[in-house]
Amino acid sequence: MPLVPRLGSGIPLVARTQEMRRLRAALARAGRGEANAVLVAGDAGVGKTRLLTALAEDAVAGGALVLTGRCIDVRDGGLPYLPFAEALEPLGAAGDPVVAAAVRARPALRRLLPQGGEPEAGGDHGQVAAGEREAARRPQPEQDLGQLQLFDAVLGVLTEIARDRPVVLLVEDLHWADSSTRDLLSVLLSRLRGQRLLVVGSYREEDVHRRHPLRGLLSELVRLATVERLVLTPLEPADARAFVAALAEEPLDPDVVAEIAERSEGNPFFVEELLASGAHCADLPAGLAEVLLARLERFPAETRRVLRVVSVAGEGVSHAALAHVAGLDEAELDETLREAVQHHVLVIDDGFYVFRHALLQEAVYADLLPGERTRMHAGYAARIQETAQGRGKDAKLAYHSLESRDFGTALPALLRAMYEAEKLGAPGVALRHVEQALSIWDAVPAEHHPDDFDEVKLLDEASYFSGTSGEPERAVAYARSAVEALPPDAQPARAAHAWRRYAESLLALEGTLDEATEAIERAWQLLADEEPTPARSWVLAARAAFLRLSDRPDEALESAIAAVSTARSVGSAGAEASALITLGTLADSAGDATEARARLREAERKAHEAGALNVELRAMYFLALSYADQSEMESALEHAARGTARAEETGLTWSSYGMELRARQLYLRYLGGDWPEEDAGRTGRGVSSAVAARILAIWVLFLVARGRFDEAAHLTGELRRQWAVDIEIALNSGEAAIHLAAWRGDHVGALRSTEELVAWLEKIEPSLLAGIRAAAVGMPSAVALAAEARARGDHRAVEEHLRAGGRLLEHGRRCATDGSPRSGTLGPEGRAWLARLEAAASGLDGPADPALWADAAEAFSYGAVYEQAICRWHEASARLTAGESGTAALESAHAVAVKLGAVPLRDATRALARRARVDLPGAAPSTPAPRTSPLTDRERTVLERVALGRTNRQVGDELYISEKTVSVHLSRVMAKLGASRRAEAVAIAYERGLLTTPAE
Repeated sequence: MPLVPRLGSGIPLVARTQEMRRLRAALARAGRGEANAVLVAGDAGVGKTRLLTALAEDAVAGGALVLTGRCIDVRDGGLPYLPFAEALEPLGAAGDPVVAAAVRARPALRRLLPQGGEPEAGGDHGQVAAGEREAARRPQPEQDLGQLQLFDAVLGVLTEIARDRPVVLLVEDLHWADSSTRDLLSVLLSRLRGQRLLVVGSYREEDVHRRHPLRGLLSELVRLATVERLVLTPLEPADARAFVAALAEEPLDPDVVAEIAERSEGNPFFVEELLASGAHCADLPAGLAEVLLARLERFPAETRRVLRVVSVAGEGVSHAALAHVAGLDEAELDETLREAVQHHVLVIDDGFYVFRHALLQEAVYADLLPGERTRMHAGYAARIQETAQGRGKDAKLAYHSLESRDFGTALPALLRAMYEAEKLGAPGVALRHVEQALSIWDAVPAEHHPDDFDEVKLLDEASYFSGTSGEPERAVAYARSAVEALPPDAQPARAAHAWRRYAESLLALEGTLDEATEAIERAWQLLADEEPTPARSWVLAARAAFLRLSDRPDEALESAIAAVSTARSVGSAGAEASALITLGTLADSAGDATEARARLREAERKAHEAGALNVELRAMYFLALSYADQSEMESALEHAARGTARAEETGLTWSSYGMELRARQLYLRYLGGDWPEEDAGRTGRGVSSAVAARILAIWVLFLVARGRFDEAAHLTGELRRQWAVDIEIALNSGEAAIHLAAWRGDHVGALRSTEELVAWLEKIEPSLLAGIRAAAVGMPSAVALAAEARARGDHRAVEEHLRAGGRLLEHGRRCATDGSPRSGTLGPEGRAWLARLEAAASGLDGPADPALWADAAEAFSYGAVYEQAICRWHEASARLTAGESGTAALESAHAVAVKLGAVPLRDATRALARRARVDLPGAAPSTPAPRTSPLTDRERTVLERVALGRTNRQVGDELYISEKTVSVHLSRVMAKLGASRRAEAVAIAYERGLLTTPAE
């Protein structure tokens, strides 16, 4: 009968292709009669057991006999030969006559097989008294000869059984092996010759320190020609993120996935524990902490104490600092550190001691008592004050002073660290420092407050750094607190600055223009009667920008001119640059792009020279926008990319205009067919959900276009809750939802999403381009629904869908004629979307007009590669329907789809080509037409396993999801397919071609 190993951890095998390839090659060699061994090394939890389990499954599937044994951690002498006894024990009960004969022929195996057969025929098979078994398991010093006989018996029985089929012997956790087990392993591996035998041993590399008894044996074994060593390293970051996503039952926020992957350091066990602790895993899970701390229990008390001191450092700690805080002399410290380093708990990095695993440092630190934690932090703070110099000193001093409750030292250190972080282009770090300063401000006596700081200034700095690090909501909250905290006798310039900051922070949020305008007017009233000053020039410049946004161009022009004049008179180049930007945007609105770009370039130059970074980015953004409005794609993308790079260089990636530049660049790349890789859609941690949504709303367009429907569906659902945050979030994610439903064949859903988006845009801000674009994207679904209803003779439904299409057409045309575009006239992009809308609408009452689709495709020729390909596909379909040749349009659309990896468009063009009997370059004509499936990838995977006869629990075990989640997926499948039972759902899926014969 087949003997199979016990299953491992049940973790999905992720990113172990190379390692599995090596193990399978070793198995193949064994199958050819080339006995060999593999020693698998890796840290605890890195996936050794799962890898060996996968090998065992492959071996059993190939007809091999798999025997598995494990060493256990028994410190008082251990159990001799335990893993071999466990591995060979099934042989005593095997019903295979070959196995039974091989066992009976070797009496020495009695020591390992207490229930195995007697060597004499007719004996009492396997009946050995319990006492006799225990005696057999004990090492007998005088039985060296018996030990050799045992070794020969083990090798002999494996060799004999392997004549019939390959044998795989798995021995796990060799770091716990007793001396007898090590001896037997050594003999076994040294005698591997022509047997059909593979021996695989695993051990924790971190536990095999310099004096470990296994270390010498390993160095001898790896020199044997038949033995190879396989080191299992932690998962790479990308693989770790994929592993987290595979384990999660529901889609997780990308930032959460990244955080878990990063904290786990690629260790699969750590991933499991962190994920099980909750989506945000802020605290170290108790179970994981216990596992990590258990490793340290065997160390001497002094070593554990030094490890606690290292954990408090929070980073690498020098030998001298460690000696100072631990209070040990050099000799004592050397000995304790040697113990920790040899056991791979600490590593030496550039002369500093650090924990090998950051999670172990977290566990040790969390285990500290409050008193010892405070004392150790105070020790580090004192050491820093005495000796530390250079970059980072103030941040370290602030950290340790805060943790030791020395707020008088911490406050000035935090403020110095804040400015240092700003110089280094790290506004997020600066924000953390100023927020910590605010939290202890009242706890520090007033006489110890820095002379040049008060609470209003702290709040102002917090608002600035919030805004520049991608947290606009916090920027508004801090700016509001700053104006509320202004003393009654505040100087006008200072009060005006606070109100201007408040107005500018509000501008980053949707729907706050009126409040922001009131705030800037308040600032202006404070300085209107003052002499020219830099503060007055800044307020005038800001006021000009707000007046332009409020559609008061004449007043905006007047204020901007006054700002330039005042700024020049007082030498405020930054304020002058800000006013020049407004003059440039006013020129763009008047249709004078030449003057606009000249003004914007001058503003960028002056802002750069003045070090006014946010103003510089604002100039670069509006310069990119000027070219984008005229659909000069190459120049627009060049300026957007240049601005994005400048924002990254200065640490202002997620400032208001840094983010806008990135968003503009990403959308231009979508239109232009320069599609980026994964990281383009991620904002990273520490950025507000509103800013993240702004980027994700564009990224989801890429996901839909690439056919990654499940991810896109999850994101569009999440982003729907963010529509009120920014009109661009609504427009882009709303368009993605329309595309997603249409590609899935759900035209009812696509039309519903279109009408919802159009209504939202009308309610929030009737927008020229956005309205035309939304109507154009949704119109093909109205056309498709009308055609379907017409085909089935449902006249009422035809009329309903025609009315829906008519409403969209009317809306788009009204936007084109009644809107007020930023550049004064409808630009090339607007005209292209309008042409697409008219082309789609031509199919409402019958076959679409191919000429109109050709015109739409030509209208997108300014550089919107993907949209042009979509139009070419529609053009080809219209021409074929009209009896014309659509080959040229079809080939054009297909070529773009293949180049971009736009899977849905590629499949759609190939399906159309098959119906038209057109051979497309690179597409096999014999490929069956793809079917649009209403099922998500996960739902289809669940249904495939149900088709194999799996129960819900079995499906859950195989997919690593709960039984309840399986039931939910099946309910959705049955609802979509109109089935009342599981079996009926499977039958319908096969009938509609949604399932192929699933593989076991």
